[in-house]
Amino acid sequence: MDVRGIIPVILCGGSGTRLWPRSRSDRPKPFLPLLGERTLFEETLARFADKSMFAPSVIVTGAAHLDLVEEQSEGFDVREIVVEPEPKQTAAALALAALQLDADAVMLVCPSDHHIGDAAAFHEAAASAAKIAAGGWLVCITVRPSAPDTRFGYVRRGEALGPLGFRVAQFVEKPDQSRAAEYVASGLYAWNAGIFAFRAGDYLRELCRFRPELGAAVEESARGGKHVDHRFFPDRDSFAKIAPESLDYAVMENTERAALVTAEMQWSDVGNWNALFTMREKDQSGNAVSGPARLIDCENVLVDSDGPKVHLIDVKDIVVVVDGDDIMIASSSGAAHVAKFVESKGARPKA
Repeated sequence: MDVRGIIPVILCGGSGTRLWPRSRSDRPKPFLPLLGERTLFEETLARFADKSMFAPSVIVTGAAHLDLVEEQSEGFDVREIVVEPEPKQTAAALALAALQLDADAVMLVCPSDHHIGDAAAFHEAAASAAKIAAGGWLVCITVRPSAPDTRFGYVRRGEALGPLGFRVAQFVEKPDQSRAAEYVASGLYAWNAGIFAFRAGDYLRELCRFRPELGAAVEESARGGKHVDHRFFPDRDSFAKIAPESLDYAVMENTERAALVTAEMQWSDVGNWNALFTMREKDQSGNAVSGPARLIDCENVLVDSDGPKVHLIDVKDIVVVVDGDDIMIASSSGAAHVAKFVESKGARPKA
């Protein structure tokens, strides 16, 4: 297969909890410039600039974030923006996108809030995945683990599908530390990066096979929807009938046609402040500072301030984030649990 014409399908939204207080429900992680001047969403769009390989993108978002999507996608090649009436997780979101495409179109599903440092390696993996998908496979692009990590799901490879990839032998939930170490040591497992490739018709067929009610409700919602310029608005009432479920649970863990390719592409889901800290430039003492700050005798400190100057003396292994009137200070270990704090309503909304 010629890999020209791959259609990126970008899932764009979020609750804004894991990088609070910088990230909020009205401006979640994808729309923030966390690792440079461009936002994570803009960086995602920029990875598909090669028109010899990629067709214009389809973006799936919610009404709450439509204005941000419109603003930040300006200047990029976008085919359509699908606007969900309410969040229903990824299985329904991707079905809506697939119903806007020809059955043979190869979709490359990508989250909008991940960082990929090696674009060339990503493009190579995407090309391999697209070629396998053209043969009727539903392909997961996985990441070779750099170390045991309990934050990610793992995928175990099975028999080879020629030189490009493998069958999926097993999807594994987030393991404990000892099992994660076993997986990495075996060399048979990779991290599930949430990036997939499949033909639109193949995905819809498998979704309707394993989740017929969900598939039927999405089809009804699409039939009753309307196009407004480059936006598509599904019917709200029929969409409300959909039971929320992820692509992984609804389809990938059930289909006999699951395949994988593995990449080393400097990938991160930027899943918490510690993940962001590892990617920020640091001084000789391991400190990463964004915004005005003065640090004396500090080690392994992350400071992220949008204005007020932060002064720290003789501290280590902490995270300090200032956003407007909110100041968050946490140990490095505690910073991994910010989402739980926000979801427990310990963090008040920004005025």
